[in-house]
Amino acid sequence: MLLEPLLIAELALLGLCTGFLAGLLGIGGGMLMVPFVTFIMSGRGVAPDLAVKMAIATSMATIVFTSISSVRAHHRRGAVQWRIVRNLAPGIVLGAAVASLGAFALLKGAWLALLFAAFVGFSATQMLIDAKPAPTRTMPATAGQWASGGVIGFLSGLVGAGGGFVSVPFMTWCNVPIHQAVATSAALGFPIALANGLGYVVSGQSVQGLPAGALGYVFVPALVVLATASVLMAPLGVRAAHALPVKQLKRVFAMLLYALAAYMLYKGLSSL
Repeated sequence: MLLEPLLIAELALLGLCTGFLAGLLGIGGGMLMVPFVTFIMSGRGVAPDLAVKMAIATSMATIVFTSISSVRAHHRRGAVQWRIVRNLAPGIVLGAAVASLGAFALLKGAWLALLFAAFVGFSATQMLIDAKPAPTRTMPATAGQWASGGVIGFLSGLVGAGGGFVSVPFMTWCNVPIHQAVATSAALGFPIALANGLGYVVSGQSVQGLPAGALGYVFVPALVVLATASVLMAPLGVRAAHALPVKQLKRVFAMLLYALAAYMLYKGLSSL
């Protein structure tokens, strides 16, 4: 599958949008990329089941680059809680490896799409209702954060998102301020994306029917365009994130998640 000019333009526009949202919401951009890349690849002859898997893998690989750009901008504002990053990262890497090397290859693309819709919809609801955590609740001890990281890494590996759809609600539930939760989630996107991206490359080596330019499940030409565009826009999203009030930021997050969940629910049900 060649990158004709129209496809390059579509991917570049998608990369600009996801880069901005990665900085704004700390989600890595994967939750926006997966539905659109699925649509783009399905429309160009890739089998529906394989299109979902390649979209997940390609979007996750893009997050490796987007997260670096986003977290640098957040770090300059002093918003990243690096202690939380250090405590969650070991579990994240382990959970991501289990997902990308094992469960991802075994599950059908339709079931991955349904899982994506379910977890994203749950995260949207948590943000929209703005449930107030108990004022005494804090982040769990180190062992608890390792376990939480494992869940975040595993779920991210199944649905191709940077983990913000789980980690941001989790941290706000533990009374981490929303702007710090978004910034810390951006930092967590790098180990999530790197571990899962390598897993997708390895687990997709023996898959039949991959288009030209694929490295395992990762479609490299699309990765180059998406990553370039998203890295350029992530710092602008960070600037917007620190300018928006907390309630408005949560509302934007929730509405985006509901729209993406609805699309992937449709894709999953139509592929069964």
